[in-house]
Amino acid sequence: MPLTPADLALPQSGPRTAAPPDDTPRIADDTPRIPDDTALAAALAAGAGYVLLALRAEHARCEPRDLARIGDAGAQRHLAAALRHHRPADAVLSEEGTDDAARLGASRVWIIDPLDGTREFSEKGRNDWAVHVALWEEGRLTAAAVALPARDTVLTTEPTPRTLPRTSGRADGSGPGPRLAVSRSRPPALIAPLARRLDARLVPMGSAGVKIAAVIEGTADAYVHAGGQYEWDSAAPVAVAVARGLHASRIDGSPLRYNQARPWLPDLVVCHPGDRDRILAALADVTPPATETPS
Repeated sequence: MPLTPADLALPQSGPRTAAPPDDTPRIADDTPRIPDDTALAAALAAGAGYVLLALRAEHARCEPRDLARIGDAGAQRHLAAALRHHRPADAVLSEEGTDDAARLGASRVWIIDPLDGTREFSEKGRNDWAVHVALWEEGRLTAAAVALPARDTVLTTEPTPRTLPRTSGRADGSGPGPRLAVSRSRPPALIAPLARRLDARLVPMGSAGVKIAAVIEGTADAYVHAGGQYEWDSAAPVAVAVARGLHASRIDGSPLRYNQARPWLPDLVVCHPGDRDRILAALADVTPPATETPS
């Protein structure tokens, strides 16, 4: 899905003119609300992506740390304003927002990461960063979108149904090992022994959303992380992956749970369902170091 600013129906004070990061987006009261949750998730993610591209261009001469801060803040304001307009009764859990414990009693919670991959966003020419927007309803993720703004792409939970091809060997585990999407700077310590056990090829790339998107799009076969992440790092890409028929779980095979009191997930794996048993069996033989820290 391409980014089409004219179709976003979202705050317009920032995207087209690259407004300064302290400018609060506003939506006219008569702006039509988007009733479908998946369509809204896509519009939110695309709109924030458009804001980020504009800010990145306007502030291209900033120091990387300042550019990352400007991007985080601008995308957060955009998404917060849009959600207040389109879903005023829903709760929100955001990396860049203040956590409100009231979300734990809410039936609908938007879990968002306004800018996933601040390091990549702040590096000129890199396109491996993302925007995550997911909706949690009464115990499960029901709608989501992951925007890859620099690639002009939005992945959502309503794809055209298709049969996923196997990309990493035969069902008995023979054949070439899987391609593992890994951090280009801080891969978890278990990746090296896991790669040896699976005879895997490592594919370095940026943000968590981009890594899971690579599995969704078939440029990687699995993403395994055991260094700990927050819910907003994975909620949207996991929801899209599952909607596309992929497997997603903790590395011990147990379910991923969202909208928890402490929004922290120690680990996860996303892969083709045909590779699930092979990868989980290999993970069972690899013990993550107890000293892993959030990434």
